[in-house]
Amino acid sequence: MQTETFVGLDGGLKGGSLSLINLIDNLETSIADPSAGLPEDLFLFVSRITPIINVDLLVKNEPGGTLLTWRDDGYYPPGWHVPGGIIRYKETFADRISAVARTELGAEVDFNPTPLAINEVIHARRKNRGHFISLLYRCTLVSPPDEILHCKNSFPKPGEWKWHNECPGNIIKVHEMYRKFI
Repeated sequence: MQTETFVGLDGGLKGGSLSLINLIDNLETSIADPSAGLPEDLFLFVSRITPIINVDLLVKNEPGGTLLTWRDDGYYPPGWHVPGGIIRYKETFADRISAVARTELGAEVDFNPTPLAINEVIHARRKNRGHFISLLYRCTLVSPPDEILHCKNSFPKPGEWKWHNECPGNIIKVHEMYRKFI
């Protein structure tokens, strides 16, 4: 493997693998806008080497019900979950919360800027998406959720939402950490 010496940002001499530097350069030039998200293969690689930060939205109604969405994406067995999403590069918490509300609920929300909970989730045996820092935010609906996505029967489809008066038995395992909030 060919190596080279170059001057680092701090002015000191650095040694490194020319092929690794070239790979990094190639990756960077292949990503038009990292704030718009990464190609799936690259995102999964990043998730293998660093924790991922995500926001989760705790949406409650006046009677105390919690708005959950049905998840069936292969990372967990199908089940109800608190809507959430992974923060992109240079994206604010507020922007990700708004994007999750639009994408998963078809709604707009307001939120308390102080998280209700901060949790570290480590999946010891999982190669991809194995380490998360999850921030739970209390949210209130500004507009109603999209009725097209409303689960109206006992056989939910991926992406459908439903109000729950208590934590359902089929909540995805990782969201058991939110049981006391639901």
